[in-house]
Amino acid sequence: MRAILTPIIVLLTFMLLFPAVLIASLVNASGNWIHRLGRLWAKIIIKTSGVKIDVQGHRHIPVGQPVVFACNHASQYDIPVVLEALPIQFRFVVKQELFRLPLLGFGLRHAGYIPVDRSGGKAAMRSLQKAAKKVTEGTPIVIFPEGTRSADGRLMPFKMGGILIAIKASCPIVPVAITGSHKVLPKGSIRVRPGRIRITIGLPVQTVGPEGPISKEIVTKKVWDSISACLNKEQ
Repeated sequence: MRAILTPIIVLLTFMLLFPAVLIASLVNASGNWIHRLGRLWAKIIIKTSGVKIDVQGHRHIPVGQPVVFACNHASQYDIPVVLEALPIQFRFVVKQELFRLPLLGFGLRHAGYIPVDRSGGKAAMRSLQKAAKKVTEGTPIVIFPEGTRSADGRLMPFKMGGILIAIKASCPIVPVAITGSHKVLPKGSIRVRPGRIRITIGLPVQTVGPEGPISKEIVTKKVWDSISACLNKEQ
């Protein structure tokens, strides 16, 4: 019964909170209030769906400096999980197609979430530059560098775009490993299953060394290896 009710609760809570989103968009241009409403939405979903969240590594979150969080992605449930796990103001990098959806697009836009053009070329580069600018201005961002969801929870190769944001912003990347979300809400399903999800926040990976920027290939491998090690440890 809970598995059937959870998708309904997701929609109902979104609709009930949307008037507050409208008000927040008028009185708080920073998007911080809308982000807090997003965290409230996530807490309600997690609580009602019978999912337990364990978080390790909060001490690894840099304080007072720009940062990019890189998470593996195996489920739509990763969104409320990350909102719950990171107790700070941050902004998601989101595929631009979602900004065209009624209501949701409004919320994403006024929260300050960042649309990314995945078609490549100059438009994609402008998206990366905009995201890097937001980071350097002091807003942490969250990326899912695999670019899509893994069907079985195994870590897939990373796309370079999200990593380049951190390199352009000359800021560290904090690896975040999410274990178990693909069992709670598998790819292609809307049925949420009770379970336990573990989030491990790893040590920051630097993008700048003593001799200047570190190559994107080296940074990407370090972030991938860190998340992979955490996932393998939990299996």
